[in-house]
Amino acid sequence: MAQTASRPKLVLASGSPRRLALLQQAGIEPDRLVPAEIDETPAPRESPRKLALRLAREKASEAIRRLREEAEWRGAVLIAADTVVCVGRRILPKAETVDEADACIRLLSGRSHRVYTGLCLVDQQERTRARLIETRVRFKRLSGPEIEAYLASGEWRGKAGGYAIQGIAGAFVTALIGSYTNVVGLPLTEAVGLIAGTGYPVMQGWSQQDEGQP
Repeated sequence: MAQTASRPKLVLASGSPRRLALLQQAGIEPDRLVPAEIDETPAPRESPRKLALRLAREKASEAIRRLREEAEWRGAVLIAADTVVCVGRRILPKAETVDEADACIRLLSGRSHRVYTGLCLVDQQERTRARLIETRVRFKRLSGPEIEAYLASGEWRGKAGGYAIQGIAGAFVTALIGSYTNVVGLPLTEAVGLIAGTGYPVMQGWSQQDEGQP
């Protein structure tokens, strides 16, 4: 990912293809991806809101620590995010097994839940800004065959709450209040606003978009 001379370097502290695609959708191409490996286990009695913000800050801190070791990346703008799905105060896992996914989907069936994303931006002087974004989502009541077919798809693997709204599970959503891109994993309005606040020219890439795209 190449940097142009007219702007600072931008680092996305994530290996998520969904977060990268969302930034690219907004005409922003990160110069580097720095996935931050941290322990995402909730602390005892930690609320979903506090968890999302804490993990975003820890991801940003870990990524910046690594970048300090490389002189050419010091002073880069960095953005990190973490998304948490919850029902009440119950935090749903990032499903890695069929049993975890089954438990998540059955819990979400026919009810509302909340999706929180914590954002943490580090500017060129290593000053940090953090935001928390909330979206409310409601699923229809799922039949047994629907749940079985969804589990067989494997789409749930590694997804918070066992689903990806931009995939098959989008057909389960009957109502959504708030940011759709927040549920995908990166609330674009807030993320782009934070990046623009550093002086990064977020609109520079817009005129370079393919005019033939719908």
